[in-house]
Amino acid sequence: MIPIRLLLAACLFLIPVSASSEGFHGFDPASFDGLPLPPDSLQAMAAEAAQHSPPKNGKNLVFGFANLQRDISFGIKVEKSIERNAEAAGIELLIADNRLDGPTALANAESFARRQVDFCIEFQTDVNFGPAIMQHFDRKQIGVVAIDIPMPGATYFGANNPRSGFMGGSYLAQAAKARFGNRALAEGYFVVGELPQSGAIPAMRTEGQIAGFLASLPGFPPERIIRIDTKNTLQYSFQQMSNALGRIPQGAPILITAINDQSVSGMLRAVQQQGRGADALVVGKGADELETMVAEENFIASVAYFPERYGNYLIPLSLMRLAGHDVPPAVSVNHVMVHPANICQFYPQYECQDAWGFDYAFPQEAFVAHLATLKDKPELAGYEQLIPDH
Repeated sequence: MIPIRLLLAACLFLIPVSASSEGFHGFDPASFDGLPLPPDSLQAMAAEAAQHSPPKNGKNLVFGFANLQRDISFGIKVEKSIERNAEAAGIELLIADNRLDGPTALANAESFARRQVDFCIEFQTDVNFGPAIMQHFDRKQIGVVAIDIPMPGATYFGANNPRSGFMGGSYLAQAAKARFGNRALAEGYFVVGELPQSGAIPAMRTEGQIAGFLASLPGFPPERIIRIDTKNTLQYSFQQMSNALGRIPQGAPILITAINDQSVSGMLRAVQQQGRGADALVVGKGADELETMVAEENFIASVAYFPERYGNYLIPLSLMRLAGHDVPPAVSVNHVMVHPANICQFYPQYECQDAWGFDYAFPQEAFVAHLATLKDKPELAGYEQLIPDH
């Protein structure tokens, strides 16, 4: 049997890259800033797509969107942004809930294929189900954009995992030195919430968190790095962090990051429940749990993924493929650090607060060295387009 990783890698190489991707009605995926496109542009895209790939129902384009989970903050924001853009473009949108579950995602894909949607946007968590999901779409010649977890033959859209991870880890380490001084290195424990079920690509995010942390706090003992499985949920992260706290001495600094904001929120709640909240510093991923970050003093920052902008990329990217244009094999979000001192710049509904005495500096040289190590990892062979150059 061919390993899933090799099958994914081989199929990803089949996606062409062409300079013709530039200027698709004002959309260039290589330089797009993620801000909303005018409805006129989206409608022109849809018209060209329908001319090149006539709607299967003979009337209008129909897209399927299988959400990661419809009742979590990140999924809600992604879904609303897709809905806004689909409506502006005049596209009918069918929505399913993958429920963070591979078999459910497979059943949803079968349903979309049976209903003969014109295109599908997939947001599912289990890398092992990717090839089976794509078989349903391939049989019906339905194009796919896959969010965050690559699938064979689908265009990848989502996080720049190495960079966003490195940003978060280095920010946490520098904040720990500012808050705890020498105790950060001498006594601190670094807890990382992972997501093993999603495979090697999201793992670049958590490995980046560790590499960034160590780049900014060199000499940190590996025995005080604790990895837990989050299952991508607040509840499971809470349980696993509660268990991990038994390994951390009372009074020791507890430095927390994870695969997403939901996970770090659960981990922080576990620390607080045991009366140790004052010992914790938390840096999230996604910047989609902003209420929690603003309310919790020790939730000091999150690496922004701007899920509320995902549809601004996904609908044009999907229409671009339907219109017959070559697209890049991978399109990534531009990430920034969001914290209480700058939150109003990105989310005006929140007021910026006074910063607390530390200036973050991204360790670029160490990051480039980290990227070089990724290119030698056998589990990432074939995924070079998902590893940035610098």
